[in-house]
Amino acid sequence: MTIKQLQTSGIEKEFRFKTARSGGKGGQNVNKVETKVLLLFHVDESTILNKEQKEIIKIKLAARINEEGYLLVTEESDRSQLKNKELAIQKFYSLLARSFVKVKPRKPTKVPKGVKEKRIRQKKQRGEVKKLRSKKSE
Repeated sequence: MTIKQLQTSGIEKEFRFKTARSGGKGGQNVNKVETKVLLLFHVDESTILNKEQKEIIKIKLAARINEEGYLLVTEESDRSQLKNKELAIQKFYSLLARSFVKVKPRKPTKVPKGVKEKRIRQKKQRGEVKKLRSKKSE
């Protein structure tokens, strides 16, 4: 599922938002205004996602899902609550899109015969150089 498909599916109706005071720089703005945005999305209660997609999300994004089953996305990079909300939504869509990408299985390969022979040749050559450096005891 792509980001565009997710956006047009109406999944944003299932978002819950919480705000909090953001940490870091910002002076009085940080102390007074709740600019940090927490996006909550309940994976199991979603009507847009099918069972397979829910399982994929639970596996791949397990570190972001709390004990109540909410997928948490936080954003506090901007001084504006509205901008942070937009950024949190974008982050949510990119997380889902990345979790739905199927990873190609790695095909194991052998070390080519020529490479093995070259390595052994170089080892023997290096051994000869070291043998020539050593003092001969007569």
